[in-house]
Amino acid sequence: MAALIMVRPGRDWQATGGLFEWTLEYLIPRLDDQKTAGWLRMVVDENLGSLWIPDLPDAGRDEVYALLRSGLLAAARRELPEGPAKGDALAQLGELIALTW
Repeated sequence: MAALIMVRPGRDWQATGGLFEWTLEYLIPRLDDQKTAGWLRMVVDENLGSLWIPDLPDAGRDEVYALLRSGLLAAARRELPEGPAKGDALAQLGELIALTW
């Protein structure tokens, strides 16, 4: 199943459902904005398969962008399982980060 993050208007990121969920699970415990963390938790728990970052509260949106830029790739290198798909997953996450600017 494919999933989608609208990063900015006109800038969408598509990934497998597993990589999408992993990305949100990376964000949730690191967010100070509890409203945003709760929303992301609901997206994962309800298997909604999409997130529109521009629709988040201002503080949450800015925090999501900062967290994606600051530690996502390092966490993915540590946490994603080794195998032939890991390189592609890291490249996709790099594309997501690039869309945040």
